[in-house]
Amino acid sequence: MFNLLLFTLVLIIYIVTICGNFLIIMLVYYSKTLHSPMYFFLSQLSISDIMMITDIAPNILNIVLHERTSISYFGCITQYYVFGSTEGFECFLLTVMSYDRYLAICSPLHYVSIMKQTLCFKLVLASWIFSCSVAIIPILEISQLEFCGPDVIDHLFCDFYPLVELSCSDTSKVQMEITVLCFPVLILPFLVIVVSYTYIVLTILKMSSFSGRLKSFSTCSSHLTVVFIFYGTLIAVYLIPKKGQSQMISKIMSMLYTVFTPFVNPFIYSLRNKEIKDNLKMLYINKRIFIQNLWYK
Repeated sequence: MFNLLLFTLVLIIYIVTICGNFLIIMLVYYSKTLHSPMYFFLSQLSISDIMMITDIAPNILNIVLHERTSISYFGCITQYYVFGSTEGFECFLLTVMSYDRYLAICSPLHYVSIMKQTLCFKLVLASWIFSCSVAIIPILEISQLEFCGPDVIDHLFCDFYPLVELSCSDTSKVQMEITVLCFPVLILPFLVIVVSYTYIVLTILKMSSFSGRLKSFSTCSSHLTVVFIFYGTLIAVYLIPKKGQSQMISKIMSMLYTVFTPFVNPFIYSLRNKEIKDNLKMLYINKRIFIQNLWYK
């Protein structure tokens, strides 16, 4: 009974996540009022969220439904690579989005001349290339490990630590490498975001108009909320020592940044963003008009 309820919950979250993020992508693509760097980056975040939850959720559904299930070595490595690439991309993309907000608020006169369409494409492409390249490093190291013991992963998906725990080789080198990789992928982008928002907050506080301060902060609040949820769970999983942490807590934390974050992102950006809400209302009105015209015909 519990497994059936959990299966239904995860399935609903998966469907809502796909639909919500796909709706944002379509709105940004078709609505001319959303053709700006901020919404372009948001659509890329939605694409990444769809890829991440599609990489993780079907396997979780299979595990919950059948209690124990199997995955091939190649399938496990592929799942971990897609997961690592999308996670890394989101780290870099959230950093790019913070830079975009920094320019918009701290240097509004230079914003249009700097944040051009070509630069936006280059930043997104560079984020994908760097994240995919970095994700290969632990894959190459894991592929050289020997797995001669139990082959049961006590986790919801093929993550780094559950994988290396199955190895009978010395894993100190690969664990050191993943710790070092946390600096350019996790810590450095987070520091850039902190510095960007420090300047943003100082600039907002200097504004004389209260309405101006409120409007400037509202353009950053959604992004800041996503950063807090995403980086908070990632830091808790990868940087906090695992000693004394139960396996159940580790699974719950991993569910937060692989399933919950992609699920809440569309709601955070749509509920806290007036332009997206206006375009959703316009889409709903146009749909009703279209249906009425078909009916009268």
